[in-house]
Amino acid sequence: MAAHSGRSRSGGRPTLEQVAARAGVGRGTVSRVINGSPRVSEATRAAVEAAVTELGYVPNTAARALAANRTDAIALVVPEPETRFFAEPYFSDVLRGVGAELGETEMQLLLIFAGSDRERQRLAQYLAAHRVDGVLLVSVHANDPLPDLLAQLEIPAVISGRRGAVEPLPSVDSDNFAGARSAVEHLLARGRTVIATITGRLDVYGAQRRLDGYREALTEAGHTVDEGLIEPGDFTEEGGRRAMLELLRRRPDLDAVFAGSDVMAAGARQVLREAGRRIPDDVALVGYDDSAIARHMDPPLTSVRQPIEEMGRAMTGLLLKEIAEVSAGRTAAARRPDRRQLVLPAELVVRASS
Repeated sequence: MAAHSGRSRSGGRPTLEQVAARAGVGRGTVSRVINGSPRVSEATRAAVEAAVTELGYVPNTAARALAANRTDAIALVVPEPETRFFAEPYFSDVLRGVGAELGETEMQLLLIFAGSDRERQRLAQYLAAHRVDGVLLVSVHANDPLPDLLAQLEIPAVISGRRGAVEPLPSVDSDNFAGARSAVEHLLARGRTVIATITGRLDVYGAQRRLDGYREALTEAGHTVDEGLIEPGDFTEEGGRRAMLELLRRRPDLDAVFAGSDVMAAGARQVLREAGRRIPDDVALVGYDDSAIARHMDPPLTSVRQPIEEMGRAMTGLLLKEIAEVSAGRTAAARRPDRRQLVLPAELVVRASS
């Protein structure tokens, strides 16, 4: 018996009809098997899969997506300048998690920066054309219009970190409040009494919650919160430097600093060293994110670990569910996105800096 090749009789790619003929079923049955429909018996599924393998049939994903009114693509939108994306490990860890979750799907991932007004306008036009099935949003600020635009366009979206106490869109975040509180409790337990903090941008809800955790830990320990020990940063190394300079000017007696990110902690460390302050002897230092920066700093940095890669995976999993429900015809109200607010635990990792 001659072996079958993966070519049709005309020499082209095998067709859906040829797979159906080989399996002894209808074209619609083959389509259901390829699309993963449960409405097919195991025997039929096995026959179709055998025919697909024998003929070397490759589904035309573009045609399938067009027929289903889908693009088989999602966008990871970063409303920040590209320089920040490549400077902060947070973003690369999120991207790694997103890629891992998409690895077993046929979805394509687009990385889109929207840090300027022009980029945002281009993004709005792109989204209005429905060129993606869904959007992942990271680093969202409280006044960011992108989430509302996505809701208006009825494009499924999941954001990294809520914009406020109430978030209508599905979101994934870590427990910023508990993470910050554990950092300050650790410093208090080490005997530190003048504990400063460098916050992230306070139009980011996660940064607000870290500041809330800082305040709560001090209050619970019987300390009065000194506003002079609180200095806003912007999640950048230079922002950490500026904030540390200001804190030392105001409160040269400080003996500990909790920075709202490892990158800002790196900037603060430079200033402390330039001022002749030894870490941790004179000033204990704690960061946030537990990035590679924390592990490679001298001395190694105590930091609050966010499961960032896991957050990227969870965001993607939620978005794929949203897309599937849209494909099934469910409205936003029926999907109840308020039930999809995931908060993952944060963990303090103690190293030599504290």
